[in-house]
Amino acid sequence: MALEVIGAGPGRTATFSTKFALEHLGFGPCYHMAEVFASVRRNLPLWQAAADGNPDWDTIFAGYRSTTDFPASVFWRELADHFPNAKVLLTVRDADSWFESVNETIMSPRMLGSMEGTAMMKMFRGTYLKPYGDKVGDRTFMTEWYEAHNQAVKETIAPERLLVFHPKEGWEPLCDFLDVPVPTQPFPRVNSRDELGGQADEQGGLPADPEELEKWAKSYMAELKATAFDS
Repeated sequence: MALEVIGAGPGRTATFSTKFALEHLGFGPCYHMAEVFASVRRNLPLWQAAADGNPDWDTIFAGYRSTTDFPASVFWRELADHFPNAKVLLTVRDADSWFESVNETIMSPRMLGSMEGTAMMKMFRGTYLKPYGDKVGDRTFMTEWYEAHNQAVKETIAPERLLVFHPKEGWEPLCDFLDVPVPTQPFPRVNSRDELGGQADEQGGLPADPEELEKWAKSYMAELKATAFDS
């Protein structure tokens, strides 16, 4: 099984809602950062190898049909080359609201501080945190990076292969892009604070024990999916 949809949008661009939407449309399983945590003992070494310049994309995404969120979105160019038949989905939002969201959740001082010195943090620094260095809290730098990232995707990926998508647009543009019927169910919605970074930040960070982290991530995803399609 090869990837059919590559998510190029960074975290905090409704990537969990998009994950559930893609899975509902038949493009699942969809690889999201939560998948890294749900099988962290398998996945962390693979992503560290990717961070070190030795990715094994076929092994990382074995059994998956799509991706959203970090860390896959960091490697959108490489994945687009490696899976030439896959379409590319760029989830977007206002740059300032994105900055505020990441600083309140996945890049908050409490969230990042809870992982300092861990193998997970080493991988993070080599993947999704790498472009930002010590400027995570710099609004100007971060919003300019975000706009430049989106522009690079638009300029690199052929128009017929790319959908720039705001999940508030609902099913129609996504279904048209993927050539599938529009469901009768409402488009999935995950409350912003309930997304992975928000939930983990509220509890003071991720569980430190790998086995506990895997249990937490699996339970967390199941709980979110159970209510994502409520109108």
